[in-house]
Amino acid sequence: MVIMIKILMIEDDYELAEVLGEFLVDLGMSVETEEDPFKALSRLKLEHFDLVILDLTLPGMDGLEVCAEIRAKQNVPIIISSARSDINDKVKALELGADDYLPKPYDPRELEARIHSVLRRYENIEATPLTAQSDFALDEEAMEIRYKGRLLDLTNAEYGILAFMIKKQGFVISREELIHNVTAINEESSNKSIDVMVGRIRNKIGERGLIESIRGIGYKLLK
Repeated sequence: MVIMIKILMIEDDYELAEVLGEFLVDLGMSVETEEDPFKALSRLKLEHFDLVILDLTLPGMDGLEVCAEIRAKQNVPIIISSARSDINDKVKALELGADDYLPKPYDPRELEARIHSVLRRYENIEATPLTAQSDFALDEEAMEIRYKGRLLDLTNAEYGILAFMIKKQGFVISREELIHNVTAINEESSNKSIDVMVGRIRNKIGERGLIESIRGIGYKLLK
């Protein structure tokens, strides 16, 4: 099964968004466009996206603020697409957590290359084994997780949730991310049912404060 890359483009230039969107769709990607940064931030809370393409000059909210807001709550890749040529904007965007900065105008083929480059980096990060300092040991072949050497007795859904949290340790994870990335969770699962499963995981780990609840968003597995 081919997995489609789902992109949210936050861009108020309708013509540019249309050109880029059509180009990326022709490559087999899914592109949703929002010109309103507030609506875009709301959608990121409710939907799963693999990558964000973000303009800096937006109505009502500067793109740098949008970048900071996204990065504070999610680990989604961000590519800045901006006509602002000030080096300070580029430095600030990268400091705020943007993964790449593409100055306008540019050839759409360069955007395609940047998208694949950024996504490869994220895949490599997720594939990196846990460090020896972690109290968790994740064995994906055996579908087992140990905490401080103790094997945890987990259901398939609980294993999937905790395994995903371990890979994203230290980052905020939304409930929507869990629904889209944990195959053992039904896509129609409610936030309440996920909260119940996380509660069971906390009990089985034995340290309830290790998984922090982030109000209105989801959770963070503390380092």
